[in-house]
Amino acid sequence: MAESGDSTKSSSSSGSASAVHIVYTERPQDEEPEAYHIRTLASVLGSEEAAKEALIYSYKTAASGFSAKLTPEQVAEISKQPGVLQVVPSRTLQLHTGPATLH
Repeated sequence: MAESGDSTKSSSSSGSASAVHIVYTERPQDEEPEAYHIRTLASVLGSEEAAKEALIYSYKTAASGFSAKLTPEQVAEISKQPGVLQVVPSRTLQLHTGPATLH
């Protein structure tokens, strides 16, 4: 019996793997931040629906930006969009403290 080709799912036609990135943007002047973030993301992903699916979180208080799953090609393209200041990979950092280090 042959295996079906369902082992990979790609949101890009090039087949590159997606990873979570944080996209820092200018603060929108005449638009709600989340709507601005979705519109910026949709300009690269091709539709508002795809943008809403990729959007993980919209930052509105201390910084303006959003996190989304993007391929390397999408990162390069969104970096060129008006109002995008910086795109960085999302990282989770672990604290290395334990009973021996607390005094």
